[in-house]
Amino acid sequence: MTITRLFEIVNYQIATYDKEVALAFKMDGEWKTYSSRDLKKIVDNLSLAFLATGIDKNDKVAIISNNRPEWNFIDLALQQIGAISVPMYPTISADDYKYIFEHAEVKQVFVGDEEIYQKARTAAEGTDIIINSFDSIDGVVHWEEFMSKGESGDLAKLEEKKEAVQTDDLFTIIYTSGTTGRPKGVMLTHGNVLHNLFAIEDRIIASKGVSKALSFLPLCHIYERTGSFCFLYMGISIYYAESMETIGDNLKEIQPHLFNTVPRLLEKVYDKIVSKGYELTGLKKSLFFWALNLGLKYEPNKNQGWWYNFQLKLANKIIFSKWREALGGNVIQINSGASALQPRLARVFWSAQIPVCEGYGLTETSPVISASVCNLEEIRIGMVGKIVKDVEVKIAEDGEILVKGPNVMQGYYKQPDLTAEVITEGAWFHTGDIGELHEGVYLKITDRKKEMFKTSGGKYIAPQPMENKFKESPLIEQIVVVGENKNYPAALIVPSITGLQDWCKYRDIPYTTDDEMLKKPEIQDKFQKEIDNLNKYFGKWEQIKKFKVLHHQWTVESGELTPTMKLKRKVIHSRYASEIESLYTS
Repeated sequence: MTITRLFEIVNYQIATYDKEVALAFKMDGEWKTYSSRDLKKIVDNLSLAFLATGIDKNDKVAIISNNRPEWNFIDLALQQIGAISVPMYPTISADDYKYIFEHAEVKQVFVGDEEIYQKARTAAEGTDIIINSFDSIDGVVHWEEFMSKGESGDLAKLEEKKEAVQTDDLFTIIYTSGTTGRPKGVMLTHGNVLHNLFAIEDRIIASKGVSKALSFLPLCHIYERTGSFCFLYMGISIYYAESMETIGDNLKEIQPHLFNTVPRLLEKVYDKIVSKGYELTGLKKSLFFWALNLGLKYEPNKNQGWWYNFQLKLANKIIFSKWREALGGNVIQINSGASALQPRLARVFWSAQIPVCEGYGLTETSPVISASVCNLEEIRIGMVGKIVKDVEVKIAEDGEILVKGPNVMQGYYKQPDLTAEVITEGAWFHTGDIGELHEGVYLKITDRKKEMFKTSGGKYIAPQPMENKFKESPLIEQIVVVGENKNYPAALIVPSITGLQDWCKYRDIPYTTDDEMLKKPEIQDKFQKEIDNLNKYFGKWEQIKKFKVLHHQWTVESGELTPTMKLKRKVIHSRYASEIESLYTS
């Protein structure tokens, strides 16, 4: 069957795979599953319930929840009647909710739990917005109660509504988390995401109809959302992790074949593995770091000779096999996106027979522009894969990546002036990223256009690749390179407490409190040595001359990171203005 609207994926899955487990979520210690046919029945009843409560074509309904099947139910139900979903991060503030509710003219909201409900209720004060919930909350209409309003509805009327939905109709407005200012509403059509889905299908190597995926990245982000449509289309069962804290346990329970992630989570997995290595003693410890060092030298498409190959085979048998077991034992592909992956992590995971495939895209491009081909011949460490089909890429004179194709958004909602700034003559979308094309088809990202700065000496600094390199230190959790219009680059460092504890243990330094340890001269000296060691990878004008180690972490909740773990540079520069200034005055 030909699919021209996203909601048709449900009928396609029934006709092609008729899955016993289309979606699954753990409740009260048990996995609750929904078949393909369950999915269709629930979605149809919810569509009829929306019609019964006055929601119709082009009306806006917000979804604010962590990942769970109900998220998909509401999303697909809205699509069938031509209504527009407005997904939102659970972690953003009530003030942000209020702005989006008003800007998007939201009529109904579905919240996941009590905490989100309280923020949504505050944001909706003084409006006619109706709030419903996925969890049972006193005084709030539960989603199943809401669905019951559609059980006596007219399916023939629903079919008419579905027929009226066109490929080029909007199905969602996604407000980008943004690293500066108010979020912008990205308008995406059924066709935008469908083209993207079909373009990335051949980059997913899992077996259709039988594979399992673990989902934990936010569905409100287009990366995981397009991924979930792709999984449904390919008949891959989707299991939602209980929380970010339970991912390790869920991996062992579900034994998935693939999952999508962001580099920060892979960094944490790697750091945890290395931390365990430091706890070993004697021969076991020696073997662990022997294997790790072999992995750090790995090149997927380069034969390093029989001796290296023999050692790596042995390392896989006695060391890396345990890494694969920790991921459930069945993982054949991990897709990494949203920010740059450290090349050393890609090398070591590939060496351990855990393929990590980078991709690149933006909310405005639905999202995929390029994605790795998951095999040893075509993977390129340090690059974000090959351009996907039907998408054109060119590099502007200033190095900016420009994109054209059926995946490019319709524009920013109610902001034609901002739309005109990024989609210019010839329908080219300006990504804001600086990059290079290698071998004509492989894309490499080198920095964000707006994040590059000049020192007072007129030298350009590209902070992102520098920050990525410095984060290779096990002691550095996050880092921001500063120095615009100054005579040298400096840095703010958020320490890795786990890495610091491991180093202290290795050096037999008694660990007291984080604050006390960070003040110790020997700890500051260690950070200086880490900076000095990594500075050598950069030109003299780029090297970090001074730094300050901060005493608390940057998080989404505290405002320094976006929900996809990107640095909010404007916030950081403002919040730490005095610390930055001290790097140039002391």
